[in-house]
Amino acid sequence: MQEAIREAIKGRDEGGIPIGSVLVRNNVILGRGHNRRVQEGDPIIHAEIDCLRNAGRIGTYRNAVLYSTLMPCYLCAGAAVQFGIKKVIVGESRNFAGAKAFMEEHGVEVIDMDLNECVTMMQQFIAQNSRLWNEDIGEL
Repeated sequence: MQEAIREAIKGRDEGGIPIGSVLVRNNVILGRGHNRRVQEGDPIIHAEIDCLRNAGRIGTYRNAVLYSTLMPCYLCAGAAVQFGIKKVIVGESRNFAGAKAFMEEHGVEVIDMDLNECVTMMQQFIAQNSRLWNEDIGEL
C-alpha cells in the first residue's frame, strides 16, 4: 500500500487527483499508476486503469492483487472483474464508497484498510478542490 500512496502523492504533486494504485503478484510490483485525468485531459485514466496499462500484457491476473488508495469506482472495479483479479486492497472508502458490493458480487475479495493517511489526503483534496472531485466522480 505504501507504493500506492507514493503514486497518489505523485499525482497530487502533478496537480491531479491523489489516488494511486499498484498491481502485485508474488511480492513483485507488476504495474503502478495514479489518477492522471487532469494531467492528460482524459476522463478514463483513473489510478487503477493507469496501473493496469503500465503493467502491460501480463497474460493472467491470477494471484495478482490490486492495491488502491481509494475504493475503486465502477469503471475500475469493472476492469478488476474483467481481468479476473480476485483481491483488491484499498486504503480507504470513507470519502468515496465506490463499487465494493459490485466487486464482491463478482467474486473479488475486497479489503478496506481504512488508513488515516489515505482518508486525510482525500479529505484535504476534496475540501480544496470540490468541483474537480465532483467532476471525477460524475456528480458535477
